[in-house]
Amino acid sequence: MTTGNDLKLIDHCNRHLNYLRISITDRCNLQCRYCVPQELIPKLSHTDILTYEEILRVVRVATRLGISKVRITGGEPLVRKGVYEFLRELVVTDGLKDVSLTTNGVLLHDNLAKIQSAGISRINISLDTLDRQKFYEITGFDEFERVWQGIQEANRMGFHPIKLNIVALRGVNDAELVEMARLSLRFPFHIRFIEYMPIGQADFKPASLLLVPEIKDQLRVLGNLIPVQEDMHDGPAQRYRYPDAEGEVGFIPAISQHFCNKCNRLRLTASGQLRPCLLSDHQEDLKKLLRENGSDRDLADIFISAVNHKPSDHNLVSQKSAHVCGQMRAIGG
Repeated sequence: MTTGNDLKLIDHCNRHLNYLRISITDRCNLQCRYCVPQELIPKLSHTDILTYEEILRVVRVATRLGISKVRITGGEPLVRKGVYEFLRELVVTDGLKDVSLTTNGVLLHDNLAKIQSAGISRINISLDTLDRQKFYEITGFDEFERVWQGIQEANRMGFHPIKLNIVALRGVNDAELVEMARLSLRFPFHIRFIEYMPIGQADFKPASLLLVPEIKDQLRVLGNLIPVQEDMHDGPAQRYRYPDAEGEVGFIPAISQHFCNKCNRLRLTASGQLRPCLLSDHQEDLKKLLRENGSDRDLADIFISAVNHKPSDHNLVSQKSAHVCGQMRAIGG
């Protein structure tokens, strides 16, 4: 890590880490097949989860180290009590240039005004299908119409960008991918196709992975995919646009073409663990220091240690068997 007035977190691969994803809860009001096993995993107790005050303190330390972008995730962040007041405090943190929210959309419609008044304009919504019955089969709940109404209302209210995150699942939603991409022709949505990653315990075991090269081949029926220039706060998505389209189409090839060489993120779990890589179980304990009255310098040292342990790449694509034990709902993927 460099020192001086312009602090930056820079790892051994010369990656500048300026993006912190924060899971504020491991609770979720859906039970997606690829995320949650049938045998329920115990939820974190209230005392195991970082308080909002603790999270805000961590963010203040992080911004002094060069973190300028934060995304709030879960679980489902909108199920946590007090989240809108927390977002309002978070957005005004000195040094933050970009604060966004990831949600499954179930509680979105009734709370868009609160989200907007808190200062959030960028939202990601997880939506793996446009079919009501299939939505029920994937998530365990008949909530598609409610989610779609929330997406439409967010668009009407001027939220931008609205990103729809689709995990591509062979045999589940592979026949719908063209229709999902077609949404970008009609709406200013960013449609993002994500390769399935084996994280945590889940009952979903695909026969074979549906990867980005195959997805792109399917989507060419709608026209040429024109590359879009990356923004300084962009994540790993490869961005494209169809000619004259309102929105964009993006791809996150975590398996077929991993983007580790330009990964700029750290993750804070709901239980207060700082993870340098989503696809590794290494983590550093921030909560222990927070609750033992550790200094800001002590907290900064944890960030530095996490950066020093950030791997050059992940091994999900190697010949060695690899699996991430942590549950996505608590990590905040």
